[in-house]
Amino acid sequence: MSLLNLGIVAHVDAGKTSLTERLLYEAGAVSQPGSVDAGTTRTDSMELERRRGITIRAAVTSLRLGELTVNLLDTPGHPDFIAEVERSLAVLDAAVLVVSSVEGVQPQTVAIWRALRRIGVPTMIFLNKVDRRGADVDRALTQVRQRLTPHAVLLTTATGQDAVDLTGESVVEAVAEVDDIIATRWLAGETIRARDVRLAIRHAVRRAEFSPVACGSAITGAGVPHLRHLLAALLPHSGQPDGPLAGTVFAVDRDAHGRRAWLRLWSGQLRVRDRVPVEGTRRQTVTGIAVSEPAGVLDRPSASAGQIAAVRGLPARIGQHIGTPPRRNLYRFPPPTRQALVEPVNPSQRLAMFAGLAELADEDPLVDLRLEEQQAQAVIRLHGEVQKEVVAALLEERYGVRVRFSDTLTACIERVVGTGAAEDRVKERGNPYLAGLGLRIEAAKTGHGIEFRPGIEPGRLPPAFIAATEQGVRAALHHGRHGWPVTDCTVTMTSSQYWPRQSKPHQKFDKSISSVAADFRNLAPVVISAALRQAGTRVCHPIERFDVNLPHPTVDAVLGLLGRLGAVIRDTAAAGGYLEVSGDVPSSRVPQLVAALPDLTGGEAVLTTHFDHYAAVGGGEMPELPRRGPDPGEREGWFRAVPR
Repeated sequence: MSLLNLGIVAHVDAGKTSLTERLLYEAGAVSQPGSVDAGTTRTDSMELERRRGITIRAAVTSLRLGELTVNLLDTPGHPDFIAEVERSLAVLDAAVLVVSSVEGVQPQTVAIWRALRRIGVPTMIFLNKVDRRGADVDRALTQVRQRLTPHAVLLTTATGQDAVDLTGESVVEAVAEVDDIIATRWLAGETIRARDVRLAIRHAVRRAEFSPVACGSAITGAGVPHLRHLLAALLPHSGQPDGPLAGTVFAVDRDAHGRRAWLRLWSGQLRVRDRVPVEGTRRQTVTGIAVSEPAGVLDRPSASAGQIAAVRGLPARIGQHIGTPPRRNLYRFPPPTRQALVEPVNPSQRLAMFAGLAELADEDPLVDLRLEEQQAQAVIRLHGEVQKEVVAALLEERYGVRVRFSDTLTACIERVVGTGAAEDRVKERGNPYLAGLGLRIEAAKTGHGIEFRPGIEPGRLPPAFIAATEQGVRAALHHGRHGWPVTDCTVTMTSSQYWPRQSKPHQKFDKSISSVAADFRNLAPVVISAALRQAGTRVCHPIERFDVNLPHPTVDAVLGLLGRLGAVIRDTAAAGGYLEVSGDVPSSRVPQLVAALPDLTGGEAVLTTHFDHYAAVGGGEMPELPRRGPDPGEREGWFRAVPR
């Protein structure tokens, strides 16, 4: 059985979900195509997806094209969910990039195309909506060649009803640019057979050096039969059926029976009750397997190479591997640059909200959750505003918890400037805990993160107390002197005191005269806050790398805008009749840039941005993040709020 794991990717509203539904319908997998507008699509299962008519979570469904089984991954198109697209691309054999023949190549189209090339996914392009008023296949194809790839060749007619002759001059010439054998025969004037051209295209597509283009309408079905033929004939199928077990987790969800890890198997076979090594953990037992098939996601005793399976019993997270999968240019999505506070509308549901958010964070790395138990609040770091809607919708649908968000802030960090030290001893200076601690904090190089060192304490202090101290330190560093998370530092224990485990005569263990882990966990924030005050911190804000593709007449206006927004231009280059401008801009200014570009450029600018680095905030007053709840920097208030 041949398998093809195929991604359908596109800018929002280009028609990728409609194309998925049309492919399912023509393969006989559904009785009629679902409608995005009516909320009846098979792959959009969330209520928010149906209500807004957009795909938010990648979904898997299957169909058959003759002897070929195709697993279709319908991925999000909204810019806020580019990470969802990126992590799905890593498990694909190939992709179809849908481009609207009306709107043409759009900003998100470029971002997705660059991700496809970065990861090395063979790609075919489908020019959709040829039946709509304003459709212009020639214009759309020209934009594809200018902004995506010069090696895009139309293999169906503009009406989508007929295939282009593979031995025609335009096709052979294009193939000759990427295939030496065809080039030699063409230059020598030899007869070139269609099957040779087809084989050359297949090899070039596999190397991601050639992109076949088809056109048609996902709504009416025009051109889709030819698209189906090209999918089966030109795109690479799954390989490596034998060999050791290897797979990649690309999604996590929950159904009525519990947690499932969605796995692409690269080689080998996975069976129920197998004990398998999950990256970074000990072997785990597989308790259930469901395989995506044309009839649905069905329980099976095993899954084989090339298949996509929902596996129970594995505590694997997205991006983790089983065994050693093939090397690909996997993309590590940059950290989110915005954050917002989440609160339940009904205060009595705070614990339920915390539990729901923890599950959502387990399922989705995009949900960068920071639960502050001492302050009874949850902070979520975001890539975009639509993520707020997704989190709110899932909390209400699954857990019955309605929430509200604070205004979105730019997510800054604090870096330690110098070195600081502090010490607290038992029963001195109002210390109510049966613990004494000395801690030193010092700056580390960028990217180091937080390192905790027990120092001289191993052997002198019970391991549980050392672990509790580290927990308290890390919790306290969620809020620096200005309220932002502190990173890139080393914290070392320099001294400690504790009261040994003891009891009163003829009684059991007595906490009142014995140190417990909580003493160290609660004292550590006070000590590290004092050390941090001595060391000093600097607030740093996120800087994004931008690339903007501009029509030449608009360059001066856009450069003026970039200057006003504090951008630094790093490079300019001519590209396909446009000017490519790249540089750095503060993340806080990106929304203004996104809002202003369409008017300045007549909607022609293609902007992509991604996090690049943090830079110290210049000028006067530092941005502050208000703190809620007890502050360990205020000793007396902390001791009252967090008693022993």
